[in-house]
Amino acid sequence: MTMREPTWWYETAPGIVPRLLGPAAALWGGLVRRRFARATPYRAPITVICIGNFTAGGTGKTPLALTIADLIGGMGLTSAFLSRGYGGRVSGPHWVDPERDRAEDVGDEPLLLAAAHPTLISRDRAAGARAIAAEASTASGARPAADVIIMDDGLQNPGLAKDLTIAIVDGARGVGNGRVMPAGPLRAPLDFQLDLVDAIVVNRGSSTGTLQVQSDFAANLRHDFEGPVLEAQIVPASASAWLSSGPVVAFAGIGVPDRFFATLAALGARPVATLTFPDHHAFKPADASRLLELARAHGATLVTTEKDRARLAGGAGPLAELHAQARALPIRLTFEARDEGRLAALIEGAVGRRGQKGR
Repeated sequence: MTMREPTWWYETAPGIVPRLLGPAAALWGGLVRRRFARATPYRAPITVICIGNFTAGGTGKTPLALTIADLIGGMGLTSAFLSRGYGGRVSGPHWVDPERDRAEDVGDEPLLLAAAHPTLISRDRAAGARAIAAEASTASGARPAADVIIMDDGLQNPGLAKDLTIAIVDGARGVGNGRVMPAGPLRAPLDFQLDLVDAIVVNRGSSTGTLQVQSDFAANLRHDFEGPVLEAQIVPASASAWLSSGPVVAFAGIGVPDRFFATLAALGARPVATLTFPDHHAFKPADASRLLELARAHGATLVTTEKDRARLAGGAGPLAELHAQARALPIRLTFEARDEGRLAALIEGAVGRRGQKGR
């Protein structure tokens, strides 16, 4: 399943299309509210931390989830990721094996998460939480018992109660035109979503192209939201000097490819070509052949995102060759010491509150 976001979602001046789609957006927002009003969320016996976003498209949820898992590990606790497995065919509950599972079955993001910590996919989030909690109670030794469930996405899912909910937003794109899908990028009315979250992280990763940088977006959020608004930066998670050693052909099929290309440029890369594909794009042999030919023609190194390279794993022919030749740039989110301390305090508070209830 792939998608491209309409460019008019992020236009500041209201156009005719968003106005025409207003009734559909109002209906969608009403359905989300009704779903929450009617839900009876399952409360897991272990702490649940949800990482979500207000809008469709990429904002940096997966890097933030990995950062939070690292913070939890630094507290002497263990975590397990719970993901819907977007883009995959397996409904779960299913523990992801990064050595055997493929993106077309479990989704690309769970493969990245599973390389770092135990990861379970489940379309039914409550069933997934029960499976993780059952694993923790048996402590079979197959994987460490989890103290904390990190829910990757799920802000708009009312089926599982959360002890801490954090939304991450793109500091460059903000919430676009501020309208609900399909008239804009919001998954539900913003005021409704703000009431669901305990903290907001603004991803300061730069964005290029036609999107206007909203430098005061964090300040605006602090005016509308009473909770903590933290700021983070994208940094490479491994050595990146190789990017400036020669020409590169960069490609990405993620929510905001411009952010990835801007990161490459900031690290000294000299792209001779940049190719974009729809989010969660399933690469075809023709795509791979085109990229390989471009790299050969320019004597360039192929570079892509971790998620894109994960989707290439297990392919044959040109896809296998592209997987072997392309280098991924792993990224993480980092916080200034003050904001990292505030984030750690939020996590400790959520774990502590659950412990006081006799978990």
